[in-house]
Amino acid sequence: MAIRDQLPEVFPDTEFSGAFGARGRPALSPGLLALVTVLQMAENLTDRQAADAARKDLTWKYALGLGLADEGFDASVLSEFRTRVVEHGLEERALDLLLAALKEKGLVKPGGKQRTDSTHVISAVRDMNRLELAGESVRAVLEALAAAAPGWLATVVDVEPWSRRYAARVDSWRLPVTASKRADLAVAFGTDAVTLLEAVYRADVPGWLRELPAVQVLRTVLVQNYQVTDTPRGREVRRRAADEDGLPPARVRLGSPYDTDARWAAKGEDLFWLGYKIHLSETCDDDDGDNRAPNLVTNVATTDATVPDASMTEPIHQTLAGRKLAPGEHYVDSGYPSAALVASSLKDFGTVLISPLLGDCSPQARAGAGYDRAAFAIDFEQQNAVCPQGRTSSSWSPCTQRGTDAVVIKFAKTTCQPCPARGRCTTSKAGYRQLTVLPRQLHELQHTARLAQATRDWQHEYRRRAGVEGTIRQAVAVTGTRRARYRGLARTHLEHVYSAVALNLIRLHAWWNGHPMDRTRTSHLARLELALAA
Repeated sequence: MAIRDQLPEVFPDTEFSGAFGARGRPALSPGLLALVTVLQMAENLTDRQAADAARKDLTWKYALGLGLADEGFDASVLSEFRTRVVEHGLEERALDLLLAALKEKGLVKPGGKQRTDSTHVISAVRDMNRLELAGESVRAVLEALAAAAPGWLATVVDVEPWSRRYAARVDSWRLPVTASKRADLAVAFGTDAVTLLEAVYRADVPGWLRELPAVQVLRTVLVQNYQVTDTPRGREVRRRAADEDGLPPARVRLGSPYDTDARWAAKGEDLFWLGYKIHLSETCDDDDGDNRAPNLVTNVATTDATVPDASMTEPIHQTLAGRKLAPGEHYVDSGYPSAALVASSLKDFGTVLISPLLGDCSPQARAGAGYDRAAFAIDFEQQNAVCPQGRTSSSWSPCTQRGTDAVVIKFAKTTCQPCPARGRCTTSKAGYRQLTVLPRQLHELQHTARLAQATRDWQHEYRRRAGVEGTIRQAVAVTGTRRARYRGLARTHLEHVYSAVALNLIRLHAWWNGHPMDRTRTSHLARLELALAA
């Protein structure tokens, strides 16, 4: 009810008109369906429960502007709405509209302080190992062909034995225990896949059959997990061995035939999941008392699980700049920045990226003994380096490593081998010390940033970042963000965007009613400082 009073017509129908044609059967108001989807996320409801609430709940009817006698709509309408929104690239329109309305009210603005963090999202499909994936991919193609061309399929395969093997989902079987039987089953799945694909790609078969999504998925699974070779005895199908034949990298390897966007990823030793990652950005301006504006989500980014956080720093800044909400200070953890990103964020967006830069990862620095990189004096004018023993480098070579400009500095073997401190400097079999440093501007920025982040003032200010973890916790508790509702990256992103809108409205409702802001999670450093002060 507060939404209707404070933000009337926040989702106008005209903003979604591109996804809804003027011809055909009359459609429900897309603005109304957008608000229903937001309320659905706010209360973590299924489609059927949301449709029932729109029909029975008086507060929902008030928010949606429906009459008391309105009979509502069928739950399938919500799925159709999401499909149209995704197909026309309108996933973020609801968040854009809300932020535009809040900007007019002065609740969000550019140049303030924001913070970002990410968390894992488990896909809406079941986890499968490689054996289950191969068998289920064959089964998915059989299901698709049985629906699209049942008569043709009966002429290609012997229906009875194939139906016995693929009648039930493969991941519902009790798979063989012994390695030899599992290997035989894997070969059988691969042979069946080759048989189906050869039949579909025959010249006399209609071309549209090979364009079925399930057929394309099976081709990919076969290439990624099997080797097919022609031998004098005929065609041989063999499953790839990870150690001998190699497997595709995780960023391209399929994990399920039913969600081709989901990827396997790991974080630390305990977290291993199939799915996606969500990056949430929110405002975190200075506290002016209990009546200050609430922290509001300004951006949501969804990626597959393999995309590193650092790859999203610039896209997040670009999106915020496009909304004219680029922050003056952006607080992130050490996974997002690099010296180059710190420099480019300030230059391109006017944003100061506040984050601890990762330290020297050389063996000497990790061991805390010997001569790490900071022990060497780098002279960019003379293009050389001087070691702690006073010896000068012999070569200075600008280069590009993994797409990043760098400088490789080498000391001569004749200099390093007789050095009495060689054991503290290098254990290289080549017999000399080598350094890799960034170009001058980035090297100096990196050095300055590392000195600053060791100060107490910087650490005190950086505590602000910890609050975004409370926002992620709220998203998980309220909207179930950590488990995807839908399949595919685009639909999962739509879910995340509407969940973010729901979080903003929940926070705005508390603020409109004069509730004081809850304290965000206090970091370990903050608790330590409070204890020391006491």
